Amino acid sequence: MSVNVSPLKNLVGDTWVDGTGDTREVIDPSNGEVCAVIREAGEKLVDEAVGHARRALDSWRQTTEFERRTLLRSLAGLVRRELEPLAQEITREMGKPIGEARGEVSKLADAFEYYAEEAVRVYGRTVPNDSKNVTSIIRYEPIGVVAAISPWNYPLELIGWKLAASLAAGCTMVLKPSEYTPSSAVRLFGLLSESGIPAGVANLVLGAGETGRALTSHPDIDKVAFTGSGPTGAAITRGLVRALPVSMELGGSCPQIVTATANIDDAVAGCLRRGYRNAGQICISINRVYVSRQVHTEFVDKLAAAVRRLTVGAGIDDPDVGPVTNAEIRDRYMEHVEDAQEKGATVLVGGSTIDRPGTWVEPALVDNVSESCLLATEETFGPVVGVTAFDDIQEAIALANNTPAGLAAYVYATDVSEIFTIGHGLDFGNVAVNNPDAGIMNAPYGGRKGSGHGYEHGPEGLHSYLNIKHLRIRY
Repeated sequence: MSVNVSPLKNLVGDTWVDGTGDTREVIDPSNGEVCAVIREAGEKLVDEAVGHARRALDSWRQTTEFERRTLLRSLAGLVRRELEPLAQEITREMGKPIGEARGEVSKLADAFEYYAEEAVRVYGRTVPNDSKNVTSIIRYEPIGVVAAISPWNYPLELIGWKLAASLAAGCTMVLKPSEYTPSSAVRLFGLLSESGIPAGVANLVLGAGETGRALTSHPDIDKVAFTGSGPTGAAITRGLVRALPVSMELGGSCPQIVTATANIDDAVAGCLRRGYRNAGQICISINRVYVSRQVHTEFVDKLAAAVRRLTVGAGIDDPDVGPVTNAEIRDRYMEHVEDAQEKGATVLVGGSTIDRPGTWVEPALVDNVSESCLLATEETFGPVVGVTAFDDIQEAIALANNTPAGLAAYVYATDVSEIFTIGHGLDFGNVAVNNPDAGIMNAPYGGRKGSGHGYEHGPEGLHSYLNIKHLRIRY
């Protein structure tokens, strides 16, 4: 593969500039070859980007919601125009099957369109007072300059959740994409000028931990929006130089509960989609399944057969499962599978790396997983699902809740009493019943416990970028 060895540039104000720090190679996980190069933006460049965002805020926050709606609609149209090259960048850098990458870019455009319309639906209100000549007005105002950090598993869609909502709210932003997947973000930010969004409203800085720390600890930011790992989220919180709003989506070890009344074929199809899609590299991916002992054998047999039929290949060939994005995921996958075997579990399908250039593992299914196994307690973030049988509903709820994670859970049952008992008992921010999709754009999406705090999607996603003001007027 021919590689453009010139490092990708940062967008600071209206200028594309080089980073100032160490060079880092971006690796195509399907073949192990270098596909791009970045340099750490560094503290000085981050400071310049924040300065541009601060100066742009004065005029951007004064634009009307209708003006911002027009600009976000324009950006959505440009994303749809550039769908194929954006999807190609995603697949090349993180290995996602090209069909899934195209779907991700389409959802990015959806996010801009949704928040374009939501921008004009931010309503204040008046509040009664105990005096006749006093009026209280509640109004919503932009928080200010946002520092955003997005992950590599959905390198454009998760940028869109933050960028669309913050711009719709009247905020400005400095965003750092993952060092594993920078190219699609660079291409996206290249569309901003054409869309009509003013220079400095959205800035892009590239790099890894050094740049991220410089951004989230900068003294002139007003909010941090982060999606990523729990340890990184904790480090960001410790590094804040002052109290300010922080929203974090930190992933989780997501359970699926399958009761004896479930439609087993639907439960298997749901697990196959949500457990192995994007090679299991999804924050709401199913890690562990708790199945009623009455239907355990049927469920496991059908799921094992389905997993064996999954095709594995380079993302550009549009298989069911591509490579995992990096060696860290590959090694964690092997650690979790081997740990389960050592503790008495049975590997029914897969469980090994694939010997080819790049970072490849087999889609795996592990049965009889004990609650002490890493598969049952930690997020693998790879294409492996662990299954455990249960005897009663309360046991299943307790097992599902028995981790620090609280992002998403899945329930398959047809008995209404079971559905409500389990649905109310699960300590998760999102619970999907008889379907594998825990989130939609117009409903709030967020975790609890160790899976973070704050919300994206829906009106709540927009309001997370707004301050509330009580204006009390005596006349």
